[in-house]
Amino acid sequence: MKSYPTENIRNVVLVGHGGAGKTSLAEAFLYLSGATTRLGKVADGNTVCDFEEEEIRKGISISTALAPIEWNDHKINVLDAPGYADFSSEMRAAMRVADLAIFVVSGVEGLEVQTQVAWNYAEELELPRMVFVNKLDRENSSFRSTLEQMRETFGKAVAPLSLPLGRETDFHGVISVIDVAAFDYSDKTAAEVPVPPERQARADEVRTDLLDSVAESDDDLLERYLEGGDISREEIVRAIHEGVDAAQMFPVVVGSATSLIGVDRLLDVIVAVAPSPLERPPAQGEGDEVREPKPDAPMSALVFKTMTDPYVGRVSFFRVYSGALKGDAPLHNASRKVEERVGHVFTMRGKTQEQVPEIVAGDIGAVAKLAQTVTGDTLADRSSPIVYPGIESPEPLLPKAISPKTKGDEDKLMIGLHKIMEEDPALKLERSDETHQTILWGMGDAHLDVVMDKLKRKFSVEVTEVPFKVAYRSTLSGKADVLGRHVKQSGGHGQYGICNLRVEPLERGSGFVFEDKIFGGAIPNQWIPSVEKGVRAAMDSGAGTGFSMIDLKVELYDGKFHPVDSSDMAFQLAGSQAMKEAVEKAGVTLLEPVWALEVMVPDDFTGEIMGDLQKRRGIPEGIDTLGGSQQIVKAKVPFAEVAHYATDLRSMTGGKGTFSWSFSHYQEVPHNVAQKVLEAAHAEA
Repeated sequence: MKSYPTENIRNVVLVGHGGAGKTSLAEAFLYLSGATTRLGKVADGNTVCDFEEEEIRKGISISTALAPIEWNDHKINVLDAPGYADFSSEMRAAMRVADLAIFVVSGVEGLEVQTQVAWNYAEELELPRMVFVNKLDRENSSFRSTLEQMRETFGKAVAPLSLPLGRETDFHGVISVIDVAAFDYSDKTAAEVPVPPERQARADEVRTDLLDSVAESDDDLLERYLEGGDISREEIVRAIHEGVDAAQMFPVVVGSATSLIGVDRLLDVIVAVAPSPLERPPAQGEGDEVREPKPDAPMSALVFKTMTDPYVGRVSFFRVYSGALKGDAPLHNASRKVEERVGHVFTMRGKTQEQVPEIVAGDIGAVAKLAQTVTGDTLADRSSPIVYPGIESPEPLLPKAISPKTKGDEDKLMIGLHKIMEEDPALKLERSDETHQTILWGMGDAHLDVVMDKLKRKFSVEVTEVPFKVAYRSTLSGKADVLGRHVKQSGGHGQYGICNLRVEPLERGSGFVFEDKIFGGAIPNQWIPSVEKGVRAAMDSGAGTGFSMIDLKVELYDGKFHPVDSSDMAFQLAGSQAMKEAVEKAGVTLLEPVWALEVMVPDDFTGEIMGDLQKRRGIPEGIDTLGGSQQIVKAKVPFAEVAHYATDLRSMTGGKGTFSWSFSHYQEVPHNVAQKVLEAAHAEA
């Protein structure tokens, strides 16, 4: 692939709901542009963009693929992003480095959930958008109803640039609204034909709407248009281009990716109306610093994706925002303030690498074997560093407790997980000291299943999912006056430590309070911290309950020591024994973690969600109304009841609901629930 100047580069990301045909569209781009000699098909597992074994087996995109093509003396970097909610972090990262989002919408299913999610994120980024209505050659497809849905949801700025010729299985071409011409694909290539008489009125109506929008964007055009003057094709295209760049107009193109109908027209539209990197706002670093996309400016680039290649190791994908990133040159990681050595730089087409001498401002490329650079890092000239905001991944919401099937594979499991997490920042790994479980957090079941598959395929580690344990806590049910005694004096150096404690529970969230009330030297000052240390150790281990203890006040008021046999360890053990006696005397109250949930759903689901949260022992705390008929239901719910809420909410709302949560507090577990938890803990012990 030859080198292109920045003004001839287009960076587009294909987004939309899973199954809408994004990967099929990327394959059509590759085929029509001559980048491939065959049209890859998802069903056959032979696409350029879905090359991971898990993608081929499941028939879905799991990670973003880069597929650069050449069209009309322009380079178009096509980013094919996953459409399923579990892999939304990949979509978000790709949108960060694109200059145009092409929303692929199925003409059969119409506007779907993840399309709306991606549109909302594009609005946050102020990213230019356009739409490709796909699958119009399928039964039950309807461009008119799909367009109505989009206009109702996204507004009248959604503007058709083409209309379908024929319906469903008779779909055989497109009508260009700008050119008032039809293109018939019956012989696989576009042949210009007259607009059928029965479609002329609709084409004129849509063109009038387009001209109205175009004229309103420019005072001179509006004046001429109102006076009955003509607006030239070049003026129409320029006005659309400006509207797209300002994210104030969202063109719609129709077609079928698998039948190659209208795909060439879409590529023409991308070249004509999509903004080049030069037309986008300059890249904003932390603070007020910005970088213009000029080739002679200091080099700066953002790493937006990391992939582990079995042959070359870690591959870092980046977009250059200024200057040029050249091969075989030292490089500065401005985010981590470390130096990296760059070998070859290349562009990627799926998993295929093509070495190039440099990646210029506005272009997207990749480099292998950066030792310390991860997704979200900024690469820059050391003499003129800048740090761009990192790639924010959504918070993982589904935990799974895992262990290796084979004993002794713990190290292999950790190595494999950390390498996969380098590729996928949406994963989170934690080791619970309380439940002694290794917990992997992900975006959903499909996300975590893919991780398990990768661990087996790439790192030869088979993983077992084990029942997830909630980290319960405990406290005393009442007050107790207890004696802690650790005395051993049968020959040799003895051990002697005796302490008297008053122990009582505190209000939730109060923590631990230790008070020294010793008078008269009953215990020398040097051993008092030892008692506290023993008390804390007993609380952490649960003092025989199996659940660490919280919210207690412990008062040390008396004790005894021996001038020879007393020691730090003796008083630690005495303090620990006293706490075990306190548990026996005062009894134990089991506490459970409670989380604050904010569930965002369309108002049609509000009642169902409220009822479901109450069934989960949740306490509703109100409903806030958002724009677009969205509601936020707020509630405090025991974590044991919502540990798998990510899966449950998706099922209840058909994927239309989302939620966020945070830890709130611990509360007493109801007696019937506590009995089951304690019985299970004793059975396991």
